[in-house]
Amino acid sequence: MAFLYQWRERGWGTCCGASASGGCRCGRAVPSRTSRPRRRIKNFADLVTACIPARARGKPIELWWQDEARVGQQGTLTRIWAARGTRPRAPRDQRYDWAYLFGAVCPARDCGAALVLPKADAETMTLHLAEIARTVRPGCHAVVVLDGAGWHKTGGRLRVPDNISLLKLPPYSPELNPVENVWQFLRGNWLSNRVFDTYDDIVDACCDAWNALAAEPGRIRSFRNQSLGSGQSVTPLVLVGSSAAPIL
Repeated sequence: MAFLYQWRERGWGTCCGASASGGCRCGRAVPSRTSRPRRRIKNFADLVTACIPARARGKPIELWWQDEARVGQQGTLTRIWAARGTRPRAPRDQRYDWAYLFGAVCPARDCGAALVLPKADAETMTLHLAEIARTVRPGCHAVVVLDGAGWHKTGGRLRVPDNISLLKLPPYSPELNPVENVWQFLRGNWLSNRVFDTYDDIVDACCDAWNALAAEPGRIRSFRNQSLGSGQSVTPLVLVGSSAAPIL
């Protein structure tokens, strides 16, 4: 009989040393060291409103989430199926070639935009923003939520298209970005436990994985963010103000 080989992670512990199955003798449950409270973005609608320029007021707003993932010959080990009591094996390359998968998703539209590039800097980020801008529907304005990586900073070599505004996530908060779930899904299904002989093989694997993701109806929509706080969601979200339009 086979089962999913994985590490089990406790969600709650007990405060007086009793077993988890028998319950806590004092009746109080406390978080264990492996549990982390879910972080949420407070006043998200206000943050979106503040980053939209005056020229985009009154236009429908598309909410996009962006991130980058490095995919290389070193690879990533993930969960696999194995017989009970065995120690499953997986290939592990010792070479160091890699590529960067730039990905962005709009869960409300169930669509994405991605590029596979040899490096991550302001120049390649500009190319990805241009790709996102081409995917935004005509007449709409996109708010792209991303982390604080150095190549995401404006004012230097980074060029932001006119139909895009950037909104930075709080520092050290990757769990707020649903694209992290996209990377986990791609690695768990296409990009892990493999050996890539050349750089072109890495590029081809990234393209095949992203195209398979985009071709599955409803998959990108399933990654919509659940960390926007109580009473907030990705859709529908309406900006505050008389000139605001619904966020798509």
